[in-house]
This record gives sequence, structure tokens and C-alpha cells, in this order.
Amino acid sequence: MLPNKEGQAVPNVSFPIRENGEWKTVTTDDLFKGKNVIVFALPGAFTPTCSSTHLPRYNELAPVFAKEGIDSIICLSVNDPFVMDAWQADQNAENIFFLPDGNGEFSEGMGMLVGKEDLGFGKRTWRYSMLVRDGVIEKQFIEPNEPGDPFKVSDADTMLNYINDQAEQPKRVTIFSKLGCPHCARAKKALEGAGLKYEEISLSGAGLSYSSLQAVTGQGTTPQVFVDGQRIGGADELEAWLAA
Repeated sequence: MLPNKEGQAVPNVSFPIRENGEWKTVTTDDLFKGKNVIVFALPGAFTPTCSSTHLPRYNELAPVFAKEGIDSIICLSVNDPFVMDAWQADQNAENIFFLPDGNGEFSEGMGMLVGKEDLGFGKRTWRYSMLVRDGVIEKQFIEPNEPGDPFKVSDADTMLNYINDQAEQPKRVTIFSKLGCPHCARAKKALEGAGLKYEEISLSGAGLSYSSLQAVTGQGTTPQVFVDGQRIGGADELEAWLAA
């Protein structure tokens, strides 16, 4: 049975990290003292569930957590600093602090260091998340002790529901665009002016074709803007929607 450490202080550990190409040491106090911090721990950088779901959703919800008084969000894994830095760059996760627990000392202190030798991973952290206030664990969500890599309770939405189940979710915005399209530039400027982050899918020789655009959006012109799965339309329709 993996231990729940709610009400206890986080382990006192020093972490060697890389910052601007130089070695640096951060301590538990640096990370947690006087702060409200979310930690989510996962088995390994670049692994499927970690890269496709666990990390991206915490990054997406980071502004919402900030409004709820969270000072930082830490992604912890038993990987070396170089791997964690490369993963952060690959994921464009600018809202997350990547913490390499290279020697597994923090994970061991949490009682979460487990053997993944069957996968060739060696010792890794079990998947969990926790809310830490001033160095003390207030809430911990530990994945069930089942075979494989369960992912049921340590997700960002479960944590947000614990902190405030009425918190407003960020809108998911997608814009289908074309290079050199002035109306696309106008639509993107309007979204940015409204503080809305967006995913851009651009028509190009190596990417989306007009046939694909028609099949996906039902339209043959760019831009096409979607918010939470609902088609808003082109730049004019977007500006009207934002004004309303």
C-alpha cells in the first residue's frame, strides 16, 4: 500500500538542476516555503500518458490555478536535468517547473519510489499529485496500486475540482489559417487582444489541404475559428462574437 502523507512536511531534499546552461541547486525550502504549490509526479519524461495528457492539462489549467492562489506547479520525475529540460522544450510547457529527481531521493522520502525494472526503467516515482501549502501536504491524490500505469486521480481536473469545483475553465480555441492570409492575421490579433490562447492549424503544402479543411470545418475559406468545439466562423464573425 502506497503511503498517504497528508498533514506531513515534504521531504527535505536538494535538487541539482540546470539553469541557463549552468548547474544550480534548489532546495525543498526554495520550492515550497511560504508558497502554495501543486506537484504532479509521473514515471518518465516523453512517455505516452505523461506527454499526451498528464502534463499538457496542468499546463493548460495553470492560469486557472493561479487565480485560485497557486504560486507554482511542479512536474517531478526520476529523470536527469538534461532529459527534463529537453522534455519541457518539446512540450512548450511554459507554465510548469520541471523538477528532476535524478537520484529518486524525494520520491523515496514520499514513499513513492517503485521498481519499473520490467520496463527497463529501474526505480521511478509512482504517479500521484499533491497540494502543498508552506511545505506541508494538504491533499494527495495517489493512483491505485494496480498493474501498469494507472491514471485515474492525479490529473489536473481532479486537483482543480478539489481546490474549487466552481472554477471557470479556459476556453479551447482552434483557428484554421493560411500563410499570408490578412483575415487570419486579423482573427489571431483579435484572439490575442481578448486574452484567448489558441491552437493554430495552418494550410500548407506539407500539412492541411483545402480538401481537408472542407471535410473538417465544412467551409472552404480561412480563417475558420472554433471555440470549445463550436464553429464561430471567419474574422468578422469572430469579432462580433467577442464583442457580444
